[in-house]
Amino acid sequence: MSHAPEPDTGSVAFDFRELGERERYKLMIGTIVPRPIALVTTVDPQGLVNAAPFSFFNCLSADPPILALGVENHADMSFKDTALNIRLTEVFTVNIVSHAIAEGMHLCAADFPPGEDELAAAGFTAVPGVKVASPWIREAPAAFECRRHMTLELGKSRQIILGEILYAHYRADVVDTERLRVDPARLDAIARLGGSTCATIRDRFDMPTPTFAEWSARSGRGERAGQPVKP
Repeated sequence: MSHAPEPDTGSVAFDFRELGERERYKLMIGTIVPRPIALVTTVDPQGLVNAAPFSFFNCLSADPPILALGVENHADMSFKDTALNIRLTEVFTVNIVSHAIAEGMHLCAADFPPGEDELAAAGFTAVPGVKVASPWIREAPAAFECRRHMTLELGKSRQIILGEILYAHYRADVVDTERLRVDPARLDAIARLGGSTCATIRDRFDMPTPTFAEWSARSGRGERAGQPVKP
C-alpha cells in the first residue's frame, strides 16, 4: 500500500493513483460518512419486483429535483438487477431507510436467487407507484418515485444513475404539510459508515450559518465591510 508520513503535519498521505480499487474503496467509505441509504425498488419488463440497498446515494439538485445512485456491476461486469431494470424501464423508487426497517433493508442485500421476492422475505409491503411502474415500500418513512434522467458510465464497473423525482410519499407524521418541514426524529433515518457499521441521526445540533457582520462582530476585528462595528 502506498502511503507516506507528511513531515511537520502529523498526517499520513496516500497517493490514490497507486492504490488498488479495494484500498481506495476502504479509505473512501470509512471517511466520507455518514452516507444515507437508499432502498431501491425496481421492476423488470415483466413486472417482477426487485429491492436492493445502496449507500452511494445522495441528492444533487432541487431544480430539477435530481438524486444520484452509484451502482457497481457484478464481479464478471454483468449488471446488477437494479441497474439492468433501470436501464430497461427507465424508472425506479428510492425508499428512505429508518431504524425501524433497518433489518429488513439489510436482508434485501442478501444474494437472493432470481425470482425470489426480497420485499416479502423482509416483511415489507409493496404499494403500486403513482407515476412509475416500480412500487414504493409502505413501511418506509419516505419514498421518491423517479425517472432516469441520465446514466454516467464510469469505466466498466460502475454507473452513476441520476434520477428525476416525480412523486414523493411520506408517512403522515413525518412531514409538516403546511411548512414542508420534515421531522428528522420521526424520519429516524440511518446512515452507513465504514464496513458493516451503521449509525442513526438521533444526536443532532443546530448550527445556523452566520452573516459576515455577525462573524466580524464576534471575532473582535472591529471592522465590518470597512465600517466600524456597532456595540
